[in-house]
Amino acid sequence: MTTLLAIGTQKGLFLATSDDDRRTWQVSSAHFAGTSVYAVAFDTRRPGGPPRILAGVDNSHFGPSVAISDDLGGSWQEPDTAPLAFPAGAGAAVERVWQIAPAGPAEPDVVYAGTQPSALFRSTDGGRTYALVQSLWDHPHRPQWEGGYGGQAIHTILPHPDDPQRVLVAMSTGGVYRTSDGGASWSPSNTGVKAYFLPDPWPEFGQCVHKVARDQADPERCYLQNHHGVYRSGDGGGTWESIAATLPSDFGFAIVSHPRRPGVLWSFPLTADSERHPVDLRCRVFRSTDAGETWQPQEKGLPTDPYYPVVLRDAMTTDDGEPAGVYFGTRSGDVFATRDEGETWSAVAAHLPDVLCVRAVQS
Repeated sequence: MTTLLAIGTQKGLFLATSDDDRRTWQVSSAHFAGTSVYAVAFDTRRPGGPPRILAGVDNSHFGPSVAISDDLGGSWQEPDTAPLAFPAGAGAAVERVWQIAPAGPAEPDVVYAGTQPSALFRSTDGGRTYALVQSLWDHPHRPQWEGGYGGQAIHTILPHPDDPQRVLVAMSTGGVYRTSDGGASWSPSNTGVKAYFLPDPWPEFGQCVHKVARDQADPERCYLQNHHGVYRSGDGGGTWESIAATLPSDFGFAIVSHPRRPGVLWSFPLTADSERHPVDLRCRVFRSTDAGETWQPQEKGLPTDPYYPVVLRDAMTTDDGEPAGVYFGTRSGDVFATRDEGETWSAVAAHLPDVLCVRAVQS
């Protein structure tokens, strides 16, 4: 069994491989050297072949694109024209691809992409070309969506694994929106999520959501890391309740769930929006095994010196191994992994460029 870890950075995509059950890693040189890679996805729905890698490549000269590899990074294909583009008259241009998400097994050729500015695109040819989901772009709330600190973008796309008509997206700022009719209409789904920075701290929309993760064993349960606030939903994102009581801070970017076990999730808390460094300058991941009711720190094997680097919203992920592996990368270019669900950690790489996203797959 080979584990492949994709590490998107400000200066290219690095692929780390392990053939000894995630004990040691070989890290490639940079693919797309000098370009920012904010989004990577592994599409495992292709029968009889290796997972397809889709990478959101942000070239400062040629603009954003999506590159595809069907041989684990041995070669890449990019279209001659931009695969994501607004239709004429939209009055906007795609600035960056923030998220790539294959749909569920019922739609084996469908891939979604979220962009800056906040827009959702849909591909029906495995991620080679995309069309704007016009209904979300035309939503009456869109003129009031604002840009967060990192930009105005759809950074979370969660197709429902059992119902292709249902998709959840999240953006900064704007909050969570859902469709239950295949994208014909969209509704804000932020009840219970606080926007302390607005005059009305409990608005219908306008929250600065940082990331949403779906419980893989219970798809109606979701977890949300907000701009101050950590929440859980038991109704697919319809309503939210706080699960931050036993965390050292409710600010952070990343939140991920276990690939199989219900109620198991990980986060990387930061001190505050004005102090973006780990709490107490300690490099610690926090795990919950009861859907966020309680949290425990996990730091064995992680740096013990005062630690300042930040983990961004897509810079933490899991694999589907047994036990599950968890991975995170930092803005200082450190990448860490655990092969025992966080009990012990080891370094995958150091001194890489600013890590923007990580994704893992076993094949």
